[in-house]
Amino acid sequence: VTDESLVESAWELVNDFYLDARHHKWSPDLWLAQKEKVFQRPFQNRKAAYSAIREMLATLDDPFTRFLTPDEFSQTSKYDITGVGLNIGEVPDENGQIQLRVLGIVLQSPAELAGIQQVGQWLSLVLPLSSDLRFLHVQVRRSQCGDVQSYVLYRQQDLRSPVFYRLERSDVANERRGYVRLKEFNALTKRDLVTALMRLQASGASSFVLDLRDNLGGLVQEGIEVAKLFLDDGETVIYTTRRNNASLQSIVAKGQPFLRAPLVVLVNNRTASASEIMAAALHDNCRAVLAGSRTFGKGLIQSVFEFNDGSGVILTVGKYMTPAHRDIDGNGLEPDFWRMPGI
Repeated sequence: VTDESLVESAWELVNDFYLDARHHKWSPDLWLAQKEKVFQRPFQNRKAAYSAIREMLATLDDPFTRFLTPDEFSQTSKYDITGVGLNIGEVPDENGQIQLRVLGIVLQSPAELAGIQQVGQWLSLVLPLSSDLRFLHVQVRRSQCGDVQSYVLYRQQDLRSPVFYRLERSDVANERRGYVRLKEFNALTKRDLVTALMRLQASGASSFVLDLRDNLGGLVQEGIEVAKLFLDDGETVIYTTRRNNASLQSIVAKGQPFLRAPLVVLVNNRTASASEIMAAALHDNCRAVLAGSRTFGKGLIQSVFEFNDGSGVILTVGKYMTPAHRDIDGNGLEPDFWRMPGI
C-alpha cells in the first residue's frame, strides 16, 4: 500500500462513516477541502503519511476519534470483542496448551470497567465450569474469515459483584421497599440483580429504589439486558442512529418483565453511558421516575477500522437515542424530582 493510498483510505472512512454528533460542523465540502490541503505536499515516507492522517482527524475535534499505528493496532490482530474494548488472541502457555490472552484493552472501555486490567492477562478456556470460578460470556469474531464463535471465558480472579441491596421501611405505612445500588454494569450485574430482587421480594418489599448514582456505565449490553427485566414485550430499550441510516434502529424487550413493582431510579452527574441507557429506558416507557440531578450525558458509538498496512482508526460512527427520541450525548437526563419521592 502506498503512502498516498493510505491517507486516501483514512479520508474515505471519515467521509463515508463519521458522525459529527457534538459539534455539527462537519460537511462533505469542508472535509474535501481538508483532503486537498494535506495532498498539497508529497509524503516522503510512512511516518509523514501517519502525520497527515492525524492532522486530518484533529480537525474533527472529536476526543474519541484517533489514529493507531501498526504497533498500537497489532493488539487487535486476531480477535475483536465487538463493543467491549477487549482484544484477545490464542497463545500457547508454558505447557503448550492453547489459551486466550488479553492482547489489548481500550482505556475507559467496558472491558476495563468490567475488571480486565492489563495486557497479557490469561483468560483460559476451561470446561466444565468449576464452581469457584467467575466467568464472562462473550462473542468472539474471527477477523480472517468472518465467522462468529461463542466462547465462555473463565479466569481465576473473582469479578466483584456490583450489586448492593437492603430492605427499608417505605414512606407508605406498613409497607417495605427494596433498595438496590448498581455500582457498574459488568458481566455479573443482571444475575446478581435478579438474585437481589428475588430476596427482597421474599422479605416483603412491594416497591423498589434502583440507585445508579456514581455509576459510570460499563458493559452497554449488560445495561440493556438489565433494563429489559422491567419492560413489557415490544417496548423499546434504546435507539441507535448512524449518519447514513434513513431511520433509527431499535433494541426492544422480549417476553414478560421480571418485575412490575413501582420503581424510583436515583441518578446524578456521574450517572453515565450504560446507566443512562437503563434510566432512560425505564423512564421513557413510564416504568420508573428519576430522582436526583441531571446525568452525565455520554451516548456516542465508536467503531474500529484497520488499514492494509496494519494501522487503523477508531471513529465515532453513531449515537444512542432514548425511547422518547431524546439525545443523551452532551445533554444527559433531567430527573423528575430533585429529591427522593415517596412511593
